[in-house]
Amino acid sequence: MKYRFISDSHIHSKHSFDGSDSVMMLCERAAALGLYSVTITDHCECNEYFSGNFRESIKASIKSITNARAYYSGNLNVYCGVELGQPTQDIKAARDALSLCDFDFVLGSLHNLRNMQDFYFLNYNEENITSLISRYFDELYDLAVSDTFDSLAHITYPLRYIAESNINGFTLEQWRDKIDMILSTLVKNNKALEINTSGLREKIGVTLPDYDIVLRFRELGGRYITLGSDAHRWGDIASGIEDGMKLALKCGFTHFTVFERRTPHLLPID
Repeated sequence: MKYRFISDSHIHSKHSFDGSDSVMMLCERAAALGLYSVTITDHCECNEYFSGNFRESIKASIKSITNARAYYSGNLNVYCGVELGQPTQDIKAARDALSLCDFDFVLGSLHNLRNMQDFYFLNYNEENITSLISRYFDELYDLAVSDTFDSLAHITYPLRYIAESNINGFTLEQWRDKIDMILSTLVKNNKALEINTSGLREKIGVTLPDYDIVLRFRELGGRYITLGSDAHRWGDIASGIEDGMKLALKCGFTHFTVFERRTPHLLPID
């Protein structure tokens, strides 16, 4: 690997409803690749927290991470994280989830609008995309204002699925002001922005977000960025992370961030 420090801060294990591999297997892969650190961030969808089994799955994830951390001590830094989906849709659920342990890292995510399915399931040829994306950024702003997370994940998440719907010429130009509000809020509150590399493995072919938004975050005074593959299987661990680091450098960042006990630690990109 080209860089001295390679860290993947967005990984799902079998304790996520869409994950497939054990935490130990994921860490084995990361150690074999020579990574500096991994953060396991299993799903906790707050809008379904009390109706599903998310409390138990997160507790199981924490236990597995604790075991892997002890096993790989001295060879790989293993951090305990969670991806907190839709925390503003159920604040009580978010608080309960965060009380389960002293997490190292919390990703804030928005996978669906209130009372709607995940963007993954929507038919974009039937939806009013302009209205949908406007509502998405409004709700994402509410999430950015909240104090429930450390890094805001894949903020262009719907674009992943719009690209798969073969809708040509779609851009975010008309939402630049809303995006600026979100980014400025992250800067003001000393929060991080995630460069999610999953898009590099999919039809969209770019990181989430891509260069323009990462650059704008930097221009607005953003200091902290995290890097995550959004891997749901061992074979995708660290996939695209070096490309994400290259993008960060291009946007003027000299360091990326890894969180330990909810505290940001800057690591050089070199």
